[in-house]
Amino acid sequence: MKAFLKIFGALMLLVGSGSLAHAELTIDVTKGIQGGGIPIAIAPFAGGASENIAGIIASDLKRTGKFAPQSPDVRADYAVTGQASPGGSRGYVVRFQLAGAQGSQLLNLSFDVPPNQLRPVAHRISDLIYEKLTGEKGLSGTRIAFVTAGGGSWFLVIADADGQNPKVILRSTQPIMSPAWSPDGSRLAYVSFEGRRPQIVVQEVYTGARRTVSAAPGINGAPSWAPNGQRLAFTLSKDGNPEIYSLDLGSPNPVRLTNGSAIDTEPVWLPDGSVVFTSDRGGSPQLYRIGPGGGAAQRLTFEGSYNAKPTVSPDGRYIAMVHQRNSRFYIAVLDMKTRQFRVLTSGGLDESPSFAPNGRMIIYSDGQRLNAISVDGGVKQDFVLRGRARDPVWAPYSR
Repeated sequence: MKAFLKIFGALMLLVGSGSLAHAELTIDVTKGIQGGGIPIAIAPFAGGASENIAGIIASDLKRTGKFAPQSPDVRADYAVTGQASPGGSRGYVVRFQLAGAQGSQLLNLSFDVPPNQLRPVAHRISDLIYEKLTGEKGLSGTRIAFVTAGGGSWFLVIADADGQNPKVILRSTQPIMSPAWSPDGSRLAYVSFEGRRPQIVVQEVYTGARRTVSAAPGINGAPSWAPNGQRLAFTLSKDGNPEIYSLDLGSPNPVRLTNGSAIDTEPVWLPDGSVVFTSDRGGSPQLYRIGPGGGAAQRLTFEGSYNAKPTVSPDGRYIAMVHQRNSRFYIAVLDMKTRQFRVLTSGGLDESPSFAPNGRMIIYSDGQRLNAISVDGGVKQDFVLRGRARDPVWAPYSR
């Protein structure tokens, strides 16, 4: 029960943060990278676009930790140039070029951009450059979701991966917690306390349509999507003890996966359909794994007396979690291939880790702000929010 109560208590700390005006949802990345990176010169885009496209690209690439953007008059390994010309219906035609140090052309692409879509295109350009030079998919065009509160209201917010362009998709006078993205990024499942009792809701991100999928007596908590997007796992206490259940969204009846006297909570799915969850069955909160249909549980964590709130990388190799030692909470990661356990953060009230869709970064809350750190601990990003933010989750790549 400690693991569940810690998360619920953390949400309660959101209350009393003051009034929450729309401007207070703006997030600024104020601290990016530790160390250097590949020098890349980025020139201002010609054409007088309404957005600073070059500045957005430079910020995106700097935050990856792999690039050191430079002014165009500095000698660099790579160079980016571009233009944004007026197009049809008051939009733009955006062109950009990526060249090597010897002038070799690596990318030369153009986009027809509708009005007010220059920022997403700048993120797309950043990701194209990142993938071309690293061989990995970028994150600039992805999104995050998080919960914030103030003035007696709770807000479910989605924003770009750099924290900009925030949008409130739900406002409630009752707590919201534990948002989880569907695998296709079109829906969010979360716990709502509307009606003054917990229930699990699935909401369409674009239309706002909502559906309550579980309102059983007692705890309805910690929803998690199956890899196929057709099932949810969550915690129910309708039979007296918190246990893990799965629900086919085409059925009204959840299937119980765990059965015992321990507190089982916070389920997440591995790519093979098995489920990792938090349980105190060994005397303290630790992570365990069961098969798709339940059965005997395998203990996964043994470092310290508290490991909870698991999240799984998209390829299933890493499990990040909240790890406690010396009364401080840290974000730690377990390599499922090597079994190496690594503490990533400096600790405090760190909570709610969530993997980026490329598996390279983990976003989390320190109890006040949103932060992100790479799986190897080498790249760190701080997001400063005017108001407190909790329960961040990184969206999957759009399909």
